[in-house]
Amino acid sequence: MAVFEYTALTSEGKTVTGVIDADSLKEARQKVKRSGVFPVDVIPGAARPSAASRRSFLGERVSAAEVSVLTRQLATLLTAGLPLVDSLAALGEQVERTTVKRVVAAVRERIREGATFADALAAHPAVFSSLYVNMVRVGEASGTLDRVLLSLAEFLERQARLRNTVTAALTYPLLMLAVSVLILVFLVAFVVPKVTVVFADLRQALPWPTVILIALSDALRFGWWVLALAGVAGGMAIARYVRTPAGRRRYDAWALRLPVVGRLVRMIALSRFTSTLSTLLAGGIGLLTALEIVKNVVRNVVIADAIETAQESIRQGQSIAEPLRRSGVFPPLVTHMIAVGELSGELETMLKKVSEAYDHEVETTVGALTALLSPVMILVMGGVILFIVLAILLPIFEMSQIVR
Repeated sequence: MAVFEYTALTSEGKTVTGVIDADSLKEARQKVKRSGVFPVDVIPGAARPSAASRRSFLGERVSAAEVSVLTRQLATLLTAGLPLVDSLAALGEQVERTTVKRVVAAVRERIREGATFADALAAHPAVFSSLYVNMVRVGEASGTLDRVLLSLAEFLERQARLRNTVTAALTYPLLMLAVSVLILVFLVAFVVPKVTVVFADLRQALPWPTVILIALSDALRFGWWVLALAGVAGGMAIARYVRTPAGRRRYDAWALRLPVVGRLVRMIALSRFTSTLSTLLAGGIGLLTALEIVKNVVRNVVIADAIETAQESIRQGQSIAEPLRRSGVFPPLVTHMIAVGELSGELETMLKKVSEAYDHEVETTVGALTALLSPVMILVMGGVILFIVLAILLPIFEMSQIVR
């Protein structure tokens, strides 16, 4: 059975699109008609851009939240006893976005052709991560696919909550910073020149705050394109350097050493490490394979190097806790809990507890930083405004003294 994409007209004359599976083009047209719309164009799904990528030609994407919802719904259907192919068909009918429909239909078609569920998911690497595919592969082999999908859904939801916490906390300060910068640029580039033009005919030395303010104003008015080009070029150079192995290593090491933000970056990476490793081990994946997957999830080269060293130690018969402790990257809390988990045989449970503790600490730290950041930004803005006011008033005071 092949996958077809259609464009059709409703009885009200509205254009609708969708995805449908059928044995032939003729049957696909008949299915579209039976759904109550008139088919205008029905083509095989392969004739359009592949859904293997998260982003289509028009920039559409399958978000992590959508993958999480699909995973939980599929786990529910499988738990109820519905076969996998029928469950995917029900999901395909339920989702509304064409991009998601295309992915679900393509996965279902691959399974109908004889591929395993994991192999069908692996054909869409930007939608389903290696962690996701490996967990599904283990679930298929052990006959516990429904429980594995439920565990995956919980893991994705925890990651989404953590990401949303950080994003929501930083949205207001970043918006406030952007508005403040725009206001300052407007003042310096357009308002200040109209005021400082009065000082142009003065035959006396201006105060240094006024000189600095006039220089900044002239630079923004006449050299803004130079500053813009320099900023873009500098940003591109830094981004290009960070993409190199040496640049990435230095950037990640620098991020971990930052006074306040570095601690937050470390906690987020460790939360991702512990929660992902716990999920993989609970799903039945071996420790070495799980560490290989986790190494690509932490998104920090320094921590990934420590994990790779731990892999080598495990291959030599050592425990995982000791090499992590020697790396100096992992705090004592993590290494102690891992050591206890190894001794008790409940490593995944201990890792989950550490992950929950770090998630809570991240939320607390982000909340405290946000509460502190707003007044600090207000003070900085107040200082800048005070500087502008003084730069304008000081020459006026000097002029009044000369008049006297």
